Amino acid sequence: MSRWPTEKHFASWLALCLSSSKDSPDNRESAGRRQSGRTRPSSNRAATALHMAAQRRHRSQTALGAYLRRTKAALGAPKAITATARKLAVMIDRALKHGLQYVDPGQDWYERQYQDRLLKSLTRRALKLGFQLTPTPPTPT
Repeated sequence: MSRWPTEKHFASWLALCLSSSKDSPDNRESAGRRQSGRTRPSSNRAATALHMAAQRRHRSQTALGAYLRRTKAALGAPKAITATARKLAVMIDRALKHGLQYVDPGQDWYERQYQDRLLKSLTRRALKLGFQLTPTPPTPT
């Protein structure tokens, strides 16, 4: 895995990300605006395997499954699958380079993290507008 200096290079080699460099040959832009939001086509078998693995996470009760479902609701299925495949590629790169083992924190952990980020963002926006949020106890259903 020393062929790629960073996990971003590895994901780019797999064509699982958009090219962001101005010197990149596949950066279709006109008048400084990017014209395409699609990833490059690839016949890389590893990328195909990662796409298939990401697609199978849809019904799993894991953090990756929760990430896929949330991203799919926001961006649509093709982009969500590519984003999850990229996340898997980064995990593989870290595991092979640094010997890290992946331990799934679970769907509940991911949902708590998301709610914490959302609450922090809403609090920041409210303060910027001159308001203060006060928590209320949850109502039993």
